[in-house]
Amino acid sequence: MGYGVTLAGESFRFEDLRELLARASPRRSGDELAGLAAESDTQRVAARYALAEVPLARFLDEALVPYEADEVTRLILDTHDQAAFAAVSHLTVGGFRDWLLRHETDGAAIAAASPGLTPEMVAAVSKLMRNQDLVAAARKVSVVTRFRSTVGLPGRLASRLQPNHPTDDLRGIAASTLDGLLLGAGDAVIGVNPAGDNVPNGITLLRMLDDLRQRHAIPTQSCVLTHVTNTIAMMERGAPVDLVFQSVAGTEAANRGFGVDLAVLREAHEAALSLKRGTIGDNCMYFETGQGAALSAEAHHGVDQQTVEARAYAVARAFRPLLVNTVVGFIGPEYLFDAKQITRAGLEDHFCGKLLGLPMGVDVCYTNHAEADADDMDNLAILLAAAGANFLIAVPGTDDIMLNYQSLSFHDVLQLRATTGLRAAPEFEAWLEGLGMLDGQRRLRTPPGRSALLAGVIEASGEAPHG
Repeated sequence: MGYGVTLAGESFRFEDLRELLARASPRRSGDELAGLAAESDTQRVAARYALAEVPLARFLDEALVPYEADEVTRLILDTHDQAAFAAVSHLTVGGFRDWLLRHETDGAAIAAASPGLTPEMVAAVSKLMRNQDLVAAARKVSVVTRFRSTVGLPGRLASRLQPNHPTDDLRGIAASTLDGLLLGAGDAVIGVNPAGDNVPNGITLLRMLDDLRQRHAIPTQSCVLTHVTNTIAMMERGAPVDLVFQSVAGTEAANRGFGVDLAVLREAHEAALSLKRGTIGDNCMYFETGQGAALSAEAHHGVDQQTVEARAYAVARAFRPLLVNTVVGFIGPEYLFDAKQITRAGLEDHFCGKLLGLPMGVDVCYTNHAEADADDMDNLAILLAAAGANFLIAVPGTDDIMLNYQSLSFHDVLQLRATTGLRAAPEFEAWLEGLGMLDGQRRLRTPPGRSALLAGVIEASGEAPHG
């Protein structure tokens, strides 16, 4: 069929939706690397004009990745809710943008339409939006999930406490965990990326974290971010698994590159549900994504990296996760070259995930060879707080010494809450108050319970203190 537009006397033609979406995307190095990006700013603008006129219903008829060859496409189309789609089915992509930004379109209206939206629809509309539009629309939507803490309530900003260590030293992980807890971090999850990605090591880490949690009655959940098949094996061995983690992508081939498919994710989800470890809810999955994953696996099918990323959210929403986050700058400058591209991608991912009904968080981060710095990450973090992100990831001192990249610090999340008036998850906030760690205005202070907490962390790590 093709799509065309005449702009300033020049005619532009795009062969299919795949090409149209790619050419309409904001500039990013990954699409340029794949040969998908617009050849000029003029062509990019022309593609956006043409995209604005495409009916949303067209995305149900023209699959970007063939239905017969891809289980993610089949998941998207087979689970599409026509009744929910009815509210927006008459709209074009441009009309959908206008609908999202209307004052009359509130979070309830967007949530009602969400099961009828496909990833390609939300990726398409994001390409027509300025950064402020992405913030304005996303902040309307609240996606609330529960396990031992409640994540995603309006006026709240949770954090993942990420206490990684290059040798998985239990004392080092315990020290980083203590650092985060004393700075009010960890209400979304205490999540460790293991340096040694094997079942026995994962069990050791889980038992230490669970012992610490139980000793101090911390209303949160722990997670060792190992491969899903390792987590299944850990559950079979009786390990205290709260959340099942897995990185996912937007095509079947890219997920095979991660060593997973929908069947193994279903198996893990059912196993975690059967443990019934959640006290206030049963959202027990944790997914990570990131623009560029499908391209790096040579599994993008000619689809631009932001649209493929949005397709990963269809995988995630099939399992009612507690948490989903995009590691927005982690894959590197080959995919998001500089701070401008990282900022845009973070806002896009958060917006698309929220519209698809996901509890979205972001790892506001960059690698040391990217054209970005801590000031750029401050800017993105403030924008995401304004946009209503469910949670952000935080590490000691902004430097993940195991994964060797820069993220937010525990202090950064604390500062964001102070600046914006956002608060920790309610159960976690009550726990902090019970320890005497918050003053009358809910500001963090040196807690009377600090010594007891420190002693408990040291004991949980299985090592005696030095000196």
